[in-house]
Amino acid sequence: MSAEATNPVSAAETAATDPRVRRRARARLDLRRIGRAALLGATAGPAPRDRLPDAISHVAEAHRAHHPEADLTVLRRAYVLAESSHRGQFRKSGEPYITHPLAVTLILAELGAETTTLTASLLHDTVEDTEVTLDQVRREFGDEVAYLVDGVTKVEKIDYGAAAEPETFRKMLVATGDDVRVMSIKLADRLHNMRTLGVMRPEKQARIARVTRDVLIPLAERLGVQALKTELEDLVFAILHPEEYEATRALIAEATGSGSPDALAAVAEQVGTVLREADIAAEVLVRPRHFVSVHRVRLKRGELRGCDFGRLLVLVAEDADCYAVLGELHTCFTPLISEFKDFIAAPKFNLYQSLHTAIAAPDGAVAEVLIRTHRMHKVAEAGVVALGSPLGTAPDGVDPSETAETAENGERTDPTRPGWLARLLDWQESAPDPDTFWSSLRADLAEDHEITVFRADGGTLGLPAGSTCVDAAYAQHGAAAHTCLGARVNGRLAPLGTVLSDGDTVQLLLAQDAGSGPSPEWLDHARTPAARIAITAWLQAHPEAAVPPAAAPRPPLSVAADRRSGAELHADLDGAPATPVRPAGCCTPVPPDAITGFRVRGGAVTAHRTGCPAVDVMRRLGREAVPVRWGDAAHCRVTLVAESFGRPGLLADLTEAIATAGAEVVSATVEPPSEQRVRHTYTLQLTDAAALPALMRAMREVPGVYDVARTHRL
Repeated sequence: MSAEATNPVSAAETAATDPRVRRRARARLDLRRIGRAALLGATAGPAPRDRLPDAISHVAEAHRAHHPEADLTVLRRAYVLAESSHRGQFRKSGEPYITHPLAVTLILAELGAETTTLTASLLHDTVEDTEVTLDQVRREFGDEVAYLVDGVTKVEKIDYGAAAEPETFRKMLVATGDDVRVMSIKLADRLHNMRTLGVMRPEKQARIARVTRDVLIPLAERLGVQALKTELEDLVFAILHPEEYEATRALIAEATGSGSPDALAAVAEQVGTVLREADIAAEVLVRPRHFVSVHRVRLKRGELRGCDFGRLLVLVAEDADCYAVLGELHTCFTPLISEFKDFIAAPKFNLYQSLHTAIAAPDGAVAEVLIRTHRMHKVAEAGVVALGSPLGTAPDGVDPSETAETAENGERTDPTRPGWLARLLDWQESAPDPDTFWSSLRADLAEDHEITVFRADGGTLGLPAGSTCVDAAYAQHGAAAHTCLGARVNGRLAPLGTVLSDGDTVQLLLAQDAGSGPSPEWLDHARTPAARIAITAWLQAHPEAAVPPAAAPRPPLSVAADRRSGAELHADLDGAPATPVRPAGCCTPVPPDAITGFRVRGGAVTAHRTGCPAVDVMRRLGREAVPVRWGDAAHCRVTLVAESFGRPGLLADLTEAIATAGAEVVSATVEPPSEQRVRHTYTLQLTDAAALPALMRAMREVPGVYDVARTHRL
């Protein structure tokens, strides 16, 4: 049964209103005819060894269009096994069951999948629904095919009960992490099931459509398989939002059936003329929007015009030609700069590459334009399917080195495996139960954008958009992030709840005390499942940390010691050789700082560091500077401010570091914590001013201290 059977409009009406549907309808199978061919094949005996059974000749034709040299012998053997094992089974629509694996295989063949994927697709339900065993598949077709078939085989509901669906997806995603072709087969399988969903009860249609919307469509988007994603979106749209679907269908029918000139085709003709005159070899196509895309544009722009029902697609041979086309379009038409996006220089996380722009034709029509190479277009439509096998067999026209490599330990590796999939595989191992995994998976897949942040050590982290420093900490350090004290974002201290942007540089600050852990407030900042699962697990293991005891506000802690003079200072004043000179408390200069003096009440002189803000204030007030200089004594007094994250024992560690450096505490003030940060102010007596840099380094090395500076305040 075709997809249109699930919609409120007939197949014939839809084909008449949507050119995209017309094109796809021509390629779609007549499943009832194939079912009859399968039954005839069963009664007439197997096909001769030198040719394929008639029932899969269309699959062979589509496959050879992408892989002219492909060996089809293995497809024949796979079909014979699938047909014989499914013989006597029927779908709910009444068709022979073999029509389903045939349709799934044709979908993948049209996308350009290689022979191994098609072989596994033909067999993908045999282990689950027939007497065929996985060992039998492995013996007859090899380890690769067996791995793919096992990856898409559901877990037994009798063993898992209500958790069968989440655990099936968990198993499938783990297998996808090793070979993305597993998910390619699953997506094609779900597409054919959605096309024939009309025979199901409405409540079951809605349930399957919701899972498709929440899990399968985001996976198709992330794997770059736009051809499957767009049709799945339309089918889900028709089931879950029938009224909006009908309104959109009516808009498309009105736009395509009004008899008025096609505005987008007219712009395409103008673009083609411009490119021919510029001697740029290009193919200009009109690309109609699918139903969901039209619906989104209507919500965004309100009333739709002729060019809003599609976009122009310009296909060229080389990357440089893309930019040449862009230059010509922006020269000969009026560009809408806000619509320009360069996904060639900065590809999307799902492998998508293209230039996006919008131009206004002389008659005022505005058309969106996509510019890409033929290779980019193939990947944009088929995503990971177009990249072939991660084990080294790439499709025609694709360099195998771009799609496959072998790990040193000999395990399967897939360099096209994106960062989001690696993160998903990491956190799913920590998901304690199927419900947590299922809800976390849906939440993770709902984030359809990704950012890249740079680590302080030069590496990078791929994170979902909206991630915070907490998410970055767990992505980089795993369980060690429990001891995270704070972060620097682009060199500046930032709260852990800071939302990161694409291109930020993040330095995570960890405590040395392995016993410290996250606070419950971290859950308010965590966006990724990995962070939320890890924080929740730690809090459950440490219930005493979940409810911190109430504490009254603490007054500043002050410790004072005997005040002794600092380094000797002298003022060069005529007639006043005994004028007392003391260092200013706002900047506490020490030798060999450059200093400037000013008279104060009582006839004394205070010496400021030359860069102290108080110097500028004094001069603006008209105060005359007094020449001052250091004496011979090396001892001095200095005030330092230590910025740190609060933790037990911090004050003791800091004072120990100070004492070890040979300094004496004259006074100390510790301010109450604010957002887990604490400010310590120390006035210290040093026997040698030259030891100050080493003292400050020793204080900075105390765990939890992120900055130490001399006071510089008014």
